[in-house]
Amino acid sequence: MRRARRSTAVVLGIAATMAVVAPAAAVPLPPPEPAPVWSGLDVRDYAGPVPTTPGRLLRSVPLDRSLWLPDAGSAVRVLYSTVDGRGRPAVSTGSITLPKGTPPPGGWPVLAWAHGTVGMGDDCAPSAQKPTADDIAYLGHWLRTGHAIVATDYVGMGTPGPLYYLDGVTAAHSIVDSVAAAPATGLPLSRRWAAVGHSQGAGAALNAARYAHTFSAGSGLDFRGVLATGVPANLESVLPGLGPQFPPVVLPRTLNTYVLYILAGLRSARPDLRVDDLLTATGRRLVGRANGACGKEMRPFTEGLDLRTVFRRPLASIPDVYSVFRTYLGTPASGYTRPVFIGQGLADVNVPAPSALSLAAQMTATRQPLELHVYPAADHPGVLTAVLPDADRFLTRVLR
Repeated sequence: MRRARRSTAVVLGIAATMAVVAPAAAVPLPPPEPAPVWSGLDVRDYAGPVPTTPGRLLRSVPLDRSLWLPDAGSAVRVLYSTVDGRGRPAVSTGSITLPKGTPPPGGWPVLAWAHGTVGMGDDCAPSAQKPTADDIAYLGHWLRTGHAIVATDYVGMGTPGPLYYLDGVTAAHSIVDSVAAAPATGLPLSRRWAAVGHSQGAGAALNAARYAHTFSAGSGLDFRGVLATGVPANLESVLPGLGPQFPPVVLPRTLNTYVLYILAGLRSARPDLRVDDLLTATGRRLVGRANGACGKEMRPFTEGLDLRTVFRRPLASIPDVYSVFRTYLGTPASGYTRPVFIGQGLADVNVPAPSALSLAAQMTATRQPLELHVYPAADHPGVLTAVLPDADRFLTRVLR
């Protein structure tokens, strides 16, 4: 009961500080998402063998030049084995990008890039879409400083099955298994690697750091640390407050979208919870649409959305709801054996600062190897620029 009251208080606090009183004006339909470029490796309906051992390379093809980062020296698209959100053998896709120039002795040190929210549909897979301006700037920096980038799409994005949005352990497998599979390409890659993630990918990268040694046992990989920016954390304390009783306010579009994505992912991961029974007809339609949508496609449906219209029963009616969400999307506050860097912008409204700062407080209390950096003027994308000087020093230290 105390936890439920705290959850409601947190939700009310966020609503009071971030919401508007009335719905925004209708948003015009955005242009359609660009058609994916599969580089000759379209595996949305893959029906071939799936190794029971995660981290096995199944196929590698040159990445279409239209998808290269400008600072790339070469790039491939890969298909590899991993596990899905129900612990079953599955496949995932991703890309491996090398810097220009001659690799150092032992190969390029590896950054395992965990991307932020791009949607949930197969066509959203980053390895099949042109890089964004933020990716060009941020990932380009790491290429120019001599790092190879191994970037997973996450299981279920461009491969059979659903994307288990914000399922931290499943995303961790996608990340670690992509690094384990990468040496089989024959590319000049070091066994030294670090996880780097932003937003959705920040939570994924932290989970990868927590489970790196377990998931990569026997692979010969040498995990060195994690760099996470805009971290979603402690959502299990907030989500149970959602339902038809939610305050009569409208949250920012991005937060509404995240709620729909989380519901879609949970519905796939835990069919026993009968998530649809908690939703109105409108809610079921929106969650169904979110399950296959990319990027801008959800804007007309989440701008000005009154979340009360999504629910017919509170999420708190799920038995042991806190534990359900903690297991599904929790970000670990302990168990790290390598250095952790968290960077947070205080002007971030997509993933508000209390999320990352509450996690940092928990990690400090459990004596984790944490390095926290706060950037007062940085918003959600802006932290990717603000963090670079500190991040350079961090990665130089842990990867040497």
